[in-house]
Amino acid sequence: MAGSSAGPATSSAWPEWQPEGTILDPAAAPVPRYGTGSLSDLLPSVVVGQEVPGLAGTPGLDLAPADRVCVFLIDGLGWELLRAHPAEAPFLTSLLASSMNRTGQPMTAGFPSTTATSLASVGTGLPPGAHGLPGYTVVNPATGELMNQLRWHPWTDPYIWQPYPTVFQLADAAGVHTCQVSAPAFEHTPLTRVALSGGTFHGRLSGEERMDLAAAQTGAAGRTLVYTYYSEVDGKGHRFGVDSDDWRGQLMYVDGLARRLAEQLPPRSALYVTADHGMIDLPFDPESRIDFDEDWELRAGVALLGGEGRARHVYAVPGAAADVLAVWREVLGDRMWVASRDEAVAAGWFGRPEDGVDDRVYARIGDVVAAASDDVAIIASRTEPNESAMVGLHGSMTAVEQLVPLLEVRT
Repeated sequence: MAGSSAGPATSSAWPEWQPEGTILDPAAAPVPRYGTGSLSDLLPSVVVGQEVPGLAGTPGLDLAPADRVCVFLIDGLGWELLRAHPAEAPFLTSLLASSMNRTGQPMTAGFPSTTATSLASVGTGLPPGAHGLPGYTVVNPATGELMNQLRWHPWTDPYIWQPYPTVFQLADAAGVHTCQVSAPAFEHTPLTRVALSGGTFHGRLSGEERMDLAAAQTGAAGRTLVYTYYSEVDGKGHRFGVDSDDWRGQLMYVDGLARRLAEQLPPRSALYVTADHGMIDLPFDPESRIDFDEDWELRAGVALLGGEGRARHVYAVPGAAADVLAVWREVLGDRMWVASRDEAVAAGWFGRPEDGVDDRVYARIGDVVAAASDDVAIIASRTEPNESAMVGLHGSMTAVEQLVPLLEVRT
């Protein structure tokens, strides 16, 4: 069994510091590498080697073909977090240390670096500006309400919201044995239906059961594409922070799961271990957590506040978008990249600039989009009490949130 990684041991080129007081240029934000090394490039790069037709564009990752492929996505395990904890993750770290770097850099999650957006990017092989899940909560232009795209509330037709076929569906139609192995509760969720469906779904409660079944399914006759998922690294990070013993315990556990899966792979298989985003801990003080619900200046002219603390979609009352942009940029522009909708699209936040965003997606994006560069979040203590109480946060384009591993094991 040989190990390799499609990412490097450094991310030093990722810009994270500006002189104090500098207004950050949204056109200079470190945007995801759509088309050349983002999560949306992973499955297309896998299945092109399995001769699956119907994929748009050219796969952006240099992956050697394999008839049998398993993808293990660990929610919340960013590249920077993994590199910082070799003692807790010796197996995954060994894949980093002995790697042959193909792309020369880790993958990027996509913007925002949040679970619903990232899982849709993985499953559809499309950037957020195409698949249409561009944030944790975004406005539904048909109703004017904020929609939570993880919980799918308020309800809207999933296939209108995200009409493209998944890569799993294309692979299944091409005769590839395709399946997902995850928690039983996820089987019928709208997010699974529009992002991760195709072939068969196998619900298993424990991580060990998932690894064993994923390995067995990878060894089915002919070409195979198997996806499996584990969520609690992210869960512990949100509740206790990535500097906590609880989080480290989960990292140790999932490292064992990855080893268990790798050691059961059938011959001539490829395993890819990746994540949907990283995470950063923020202290509970007014400088780090700016409370929108208590800040009259930031609230002025705002009809709805979407997104999440480190990646905000701001929807202005009619006629107030320019004023809201000016105020948010003045108040937060040295700590966050603050852009108008058109500026964010043109800068490539939601997909390659030359591709733009789909017409149905355009109005889902905030009139103003604010992404954290510094250790700061815009919380909403009254309207979002649960999210505001989280220790670990994510969503923006900083290296710790945006960079995700792509670790490879071949048998």
